[in-house]
Amino acid sequence: MTPAERLAALIRIPTVSTAGEATFAAFRDRLAELYPLVHAHLERQVVGGGALHLVWRGGDEPPIVLMAHHDVVPVTDQRWRHDPFDGVVADGVVHGRGALDDKGPLVAVLEAVEGLLAEGVVPGGDVHIVSGHDEEVRGTGARAVAEALAVAGVRPSLVLDEGGAVVEGVVPGVRGRLAMIGLTERGTAEVRLSTRSSGGHAAIPPRVQATVRLATALTRVDRHPFPPRSHPAVRAMAAALGERLPRPVAAALRARASGPAVARVLAALGGVSAALVRTTVAVTRLRAGDAANVLAAEAAAELNIRIAPGDTVHGVVDRLRRVIRDPAVEVELLRGEDPPPASRAQGPAWDRVVAAVHVSHPDALPVPYVMVQASDARHFTRLGADVYRFMPFAITAEELAAIHGADERVSVTALDAAIAFHRALILRT
Repeated sequence: MTPAERLAALIRIPTVSTAGEATFAAFRDRLAELYPLVHAHLERQVVGGGALHLVWRGGDEPPIVLMAHHDVVPVTDQRWRHDPFDGVVADGVVHGRGALDDKGPLVAVLEAVEGLLAEGVVPGGDVHIVSGHDEEVRGTGARAVAEALAVAGVRPSLVLDEGGAVVEGVVPGVRGRLAMIGLTERGTAEVRLSTRSSGGHAAIPPRVQATVRLATALTRVDRHPFPPRSHPAVRAMAAALGERLPRPVAAALRARASGPAVARVLAALGGVSAALVRTTVAVTRLRAGDAANVLAAEAAAELNIRIAPGDTVHGVVDRLRRVIRDPAVEVELLRGEDPPPASRAQGPAWDRVVAAVHVSHPDALPVPYVMVQASDARHFTRLGADVYRFMPFAITAEELAAIHGADERVSVTALDAAIAFHRALILRT
């Protein structure tokens, strides 16, 4: 079988995060069949209810950790060209849920290790492969592995998980391909806003209804976005992009990279650019009355908040209360995590990742940035390593948009290059 065919075989096992243990056990069994040398030579543990932890023992160098979760998001109300769990390989493309997020990256790691084992390679240090089973629901599988490594005193020099990719045309005015390597990621908070009124018959509404009061609070939150924040990762990104910008623009960018101007410019661009520098708030659930002619006695909304580096969970909640300016609207923190500490865009670990990029994607410029999503990598910052978020796949904007959407796919060429990246990373070539 080819790497693409092995990826297709794994896509056919529908490891949706809410699937039962039998599905995940079948996935682990299939991995053992597809990668016999990995399972013959590496130590294997199932941790935290389903996370897979493989250890390839090596020399005396500090260990590294390579991560890629194997749970996937469900398919709902989406029209696909190919069934999402058929694992079709056609015209040089692997189709299916998980092709990029995140079974493709897992296959790239395992293919590299399987090939190096066949060649008799012994790594310079231990290689830990961690594959969580509940990343998409922010579960505890990978966290359990990180906790076990901490207890065992394992201190890796490098941790690599999903994140940025090799892309082109995503930054206005920047020429050529960019390898976007996340130094950190945003924190998260889930907040409930709720307010009450006396209820009663809809024919006699009170002066202030619960639903109107809640709508006013939400409008105030929407009209007062969080301010943009400069951050070392953002400044490092701005400095790196200067290599691909026209000279006058690059000179202006360098002059402003150390101040707040870069954050304001990115915030003004909106979309992903703004998310790099600003805490964002999304209203994801609304609940009020159940009958058309009865006033809602309570109205509630749930907010999904992604916290930019420099902000904190408690700072976010305090600001919401100040912006809403209504003591009758309760602001309740359901759960939250601060942004993890940022890794360095310099030093041995960074240089090792950059060297591997130069092998697999020699025309791509390595660029540090802030990952706007959340990942299992956040649990591994406690180990003291440089933790990077980078998926070594060259993908188009359309392929990027298909992650979590319809027609998720990855090209065979991109998969082969990702395998080459991991070989180079392990071999330090």
